[in-house]
Amino acid sequence: MRILRSTVLLATATALAACWGITASAQTIIIPPSSTSKPSDAGVVAHTNIQIVGTPANFTAPRAPNGGPPFAGYFFEDPASLACIYKLTFSFSLDSSCNPNNLRLNNPTGGSRAIAIVDAYDDPNAAADLATFSAQFGVPAPTKFSVVYAPAGALPGNGQCSAGPGTQPAADPTGGWEIEESLDIEYAHSMAPEATLYLVEAQTNNNIDLFCAVSIASNLVKAAGGGEVSMSFGNGEFLGETAIDPVFTTPKVVYFASSGDAPGVSYPAASPNVVSVGGTSTGRNPVTGSFEVETNWQVAGGGPSAVEPRPSYQNGIASIVGGARGTPDVSLDANPNTGVWVLDNFLCPIVECWYIVGGTSVSSPTWAGIVNAAGNFSQSSAAELARLYGGIGFGFNNIKVGSCGPYMGYISTSSWDFCTGLGSPNTLLNK
Repeated sequence: MRILRSTVLLATATALAACWGITASAQTIIIPPSSTSKPSDAGVVAHTNIQIVGTPANFTAPRAPNGGPPFAGYFFEDPASLACIYKLTFSFSLDSSCNPNNLRLNNPTGGSRAIAIVDAYDDPNAAADLATFSAQFGVPAPTKFSVVYAPAGALPGNGQCSAGPGTQPAADPTGGWEIEESLDIEYAHSMAPEATLYLVEAQTNNNIDLFCAVSIASNLVKAAGGGEVSMSFGNGEFLGETAIDPVFTTPKVVYFASSGDAPGVSYPAASPNVVSVGGTSTGRNPVTGSFEVETNWQVAGGGPSAVEPRPSYQNGIASIVGGARGTPDVSLDANPNTGVWVLDNFLCPIVECWYIVGGTSVSSPTWAGIVNAAGNFSQSSAAELARLYGGIGFGFNNIKVGSCGPYMGYISTSSWDFCTGLGSPNTLLNK
């Protein structure tokens, strides 16, 4: 029987310190090994885009009853509070402060067809954690969820896979990719709970394996009548990336990717065939928990691509991006200090592990779920991006506060910018 003793924010500080070589302290932002990268990784190895808030606080009391945050009194985001902030349901009219402790069960509804999440390595507790997370927050049970093992990749960058079905990948012993996978499926499902949800696990975090898994995911979504593929991973741009861009062109599939958690441009988010999703911060009153303002997240990725030319859907912002593909296209809460609750028990054989997770890995699957729930089902990413850019200023919260990028040289403005793109979602309109 699982002991209902949980560490909020960093559930097993001792275990993670041993695995990741860090010491947790109050308000520490921990970047796991899976989210660290070297310049030589570009085009070869991808990393997650998660950051975790660490704290020494341990909770010995049972977690709160189902229908809200697992521990009351904290102002971190959950499915209902995101739905309130972004006006995805009528719940925002029940509590204009969007305090997550006052929004029990006012979660997003709807969704159809399919969403596929692509990650590396195996999360053996994915289904169980998703079910427990859904029950805790009052999200409909994930009855249409399955895990698919992708085979090993074949040739670099062409999206082809080795013959035969995939076998169960090894786990990431550090737990980073498992937390990534839990985050991705929990928030994609929360935004579109009626959609069929696939977790497609690549054999490794090598690009050839991940893009093989993207091809598998694309075929699953296409066979379901269309939908979205979310990729929270990324690495730096590289000269051969344009040869990979056709991987993201399966008909009836819209692709989303995290823009990265450091200044600069990340791939595959830089692909013109992908919706690049950046990060914001959801500012709250530290006493009342009331939502007050959304600003940009200063370290979220974004900028002009060094490789990809400007696509036609960005012709209207040519004066900003010049001849280059500009990222991100859209954004959503990603600051770990304003992060989201995630349940992942990979490193927790006895206690429940509830984390507060940030990074643009939050924003990509959440946006994929929002677009699925909107129900328009564009025939391609290009068509979806044309829809988004065609309604500039309509259906978005324009983020006008903050700076980002190298030397904080990009400034948030009242129009599209390199910090948050078009902005964050405002209702399901124009999605």
